[in-house]
Amino acid sequence: MKTAASNFYNVDVSAVFTRRYLHLYRALEVFTIGHKSWFFVLSDYEAVRRAVASLPRVGVGLQYGLPSRRQISLAHPRRQLRESNMMDKWRCREISNFDYLLFLNTIAGRTYNDLGQYPIMPWILTNYTSETLDLSDPSNFRDLSKPVGAQNAERCSKFREKFEMSKEGIAPPFHYGTHYSTPGFVLMWLLRVEPYTTMFLKLQGGKFDHPCRIFSSIGQAWENCQRDMADVKELIPEMFYLPELLRNENRYDLGRDDEDVLVDHVTLPAWAKDHHHFLQVHREALESEYVSSNLHKWIDLIFGVSQRGEPAQAATNTFYYTTYEGKCVIPVKL
Repeated sequence: MKTAASNFYNVDVSAVFTRRYLHLYRALEVFTIGHKSWFFVLSDYEAVRRAVASLPRVGVGLQYGLPSRRQISLAHPRRQLRESNMMDKWRCREISNFDYLLFLNTIAGRTYNDLGQYPIMPWILTNYTSETLDLSDPSNFRDLSKPVGAQNAERCSKFREKFEMSKEGIAPPFHYGTHYSTPGFVLMWLLRVEPYTTMFLKLQGGKFDHPCRIFSSIGQAWENCQRDMADVKELIPEMFYLPELLRNENRYDLGRDDEDVLVDHVTLPAWAKDHHHFLQVHREALESEYVSSNLHKWIDLIFGVSQRGEPAQAATNTFYYTTYEGKCVIPVKL
């Protein structure tokens, strides 16, 4: 690590974050002014501390209102959040909802460099069938106080029954045996974009998934999240800015579905004129008054008080115990 750290003095390091890898604080992410980043997996936390000590003293960057100290790079996310100015900026609407969510993802350890901890964004809309979309109408938005699994009352009831039944097992009780973000889900969203296409094929044994399971329609993806007991996934940031995610520009052969319809570009909502228009409206929805007034409820579910314990149980927001920090240690050979 000494050589690698020394080389970073030759570039403009802007931020240094400690990271988890397979639930352990044994990784380091280094950002530069040129908007590049490197993710290092080290032997243990002591190696991370030594690496931080050998890197430039920049903290986690100046954009969060935190001092440029190595102690900040090593600080727990709760301290970084508490001492930053980002929450106040968000409350005063000096920064966008999108930027605040990216900030929370970043200090929580979510990163574009690890599919297992990829940044997460919420489903915002429920109306994908109307010819027009009124962003001032609350009925067009999902309930941000509930996780995806609890949006549908009937399915929510089944998850609650599952929680009660799981109390008889050895593991702690849970509502969901899957998760709102997994490497497979991330690759599903991004399968039309390299290098994620190659990663997806590697995950699937060299073949694309069955056409009926491939992400082919935004409205259908939302409907699946309302009825499939194994589908409670949220979105990723690219769903608010990356048109290539929605277009099969590389002309991959994704097959035909059960109705013999070719799976190609992603089918857009009826109100979207084209892929760019969808992203524009989707981003406007994220920044709408309804979302701005309710987004804190979703933040509590993913990053806050309703992640664990009784608040999570009350919110139907409990996942299998190995998905939580400190609940599972996975041995890794380096």
